[in-house]
Amino acid sequence: MIVPISVSISRLFILPVIAPFILHILNLLYDYTIYITQSRMALTACQLVTGANWLQTNIDNLGFNTISRKHHFNLLFRLDGFDKLSPRTKWPLQMSINRTYKRCSSVCDPVTSSIQTKSYEPLRTNESTLIIVRHGESMWNEKNLFTGCVDVPLTKKGVEEAIEAGKRIGTMPLDIVYTSALVRSQMTAMLTLTQHCCQKVPIIIHKETEEAEIWSQIYSEETRNQSIPVVKAWQLNERMYGDLQGLNKQETAEVFGKEQVLRWRRTYEVRPPNGESLEMCLQRAVTYFKDNIEPQLMAGKHVMVVAHANSLRSIIMYLDNLSPQEVINLELSTGVPMLYIYKDGKFIRRGSPAGTKEAGVYAYTSNLALYKDQMLQGTMRK
Repeated sequence: MIVPISVSISRLFILPVIAPFILHILNLLYDYTIYITQSRMALTACQLVTGANWLQTNIDNLGFNTISRKHHFNLLFRLDGFDKLSPRTKWPLQMSINRTYKRCSSVCDPVTSSIQTKSYEPLRTNESTLIIVRHGESMWNEKNLFTGCVDVPLTKKGVEEAIEAGKRIGTMPLDIVYTSALVRSQMTAMLTLTQHCCQKVPIIIHKETEEAEIWSQIYSEETRNQSIPVVKAWQLNERMYGDLQGLNKQETAEVFGKEQVLRWRRTYEVRPPNGESLEMCLQRAVTYFKDNIEPQLMAGKHVMVVAHANSLRSIIMYLDNLSPQEVINLELSTGVPMLYIYKDGKFIRRGSPAGTKEAGVYAYTSNLALYKDQMLQGTMRK
């Protein structure tokens, strides 16, 4: 067979180009083989010297890409006897930990990471859900006192309202929860999540200090996947009522007049003595929502916000594009969830999911209906 001269010449020109590339690949494979062999030998040596039977002799299983493995490496380097190893034995492990630290620096934190389970897959659509819940009845709600930023817990009725709220949203997709820094909001969030079909554990994220963040780290990837992060934000706190906090609302109206108290409570710009106006509350609450919560929804995450009458009133003003006059007439019941769908950059109000003793007053989207069916089927299988 006669090969055309043009083809032969072209091959002669190609060989010098690809030969270095092929040699480079072969060298990489050789180096990798040597690296894995020496790493396994190093881990075995560590087991013998330190007595750490939990060490895995297979470096592939130890891995480089999770916080959990970084944690295990840290434990290894602190073991008694590790300093007795020769430098030649240590270097593959040092390379491993360097790679692990490099990879861990790019891993998302629990707040922004996608959290899911094998049992329930999140919605894979261009819509996400936003659930808004005012906390259950507090002990000062029961006494008809101005509460504001005073940190008081729920009543027995408030606990029951939070549990009922959980039943209402029990089949909704949920990835992350935001609460205020006040205990009545956090109690409501936690009690609500005890009723969710996914049976994930709510974990409060602590980022107050670097030490708090390190100490509250979860080192099991499996455990992290069975958790829902709960983020506290003071910006979602109730409106600060200043000198009115702790006063009885009825008695205050008798002293200052009903019209004056109504102006303090239900106008947009008027501040109670040394307190916040609704406009001031809106500025901090909506700014936080835009900067922290809305990006989660844009990324396809499903979010629940548990907060207070005025901070949620402010957020709803933004979501529904309400005027100051409209928002001051907006009433929010304690412990009743409100659902929004975020789709194509817009918020669509869907109303309140029906309670266990109520008729269906709420319309599911087709995607939510499908997710609900999957959740209920998974619960029945268990």
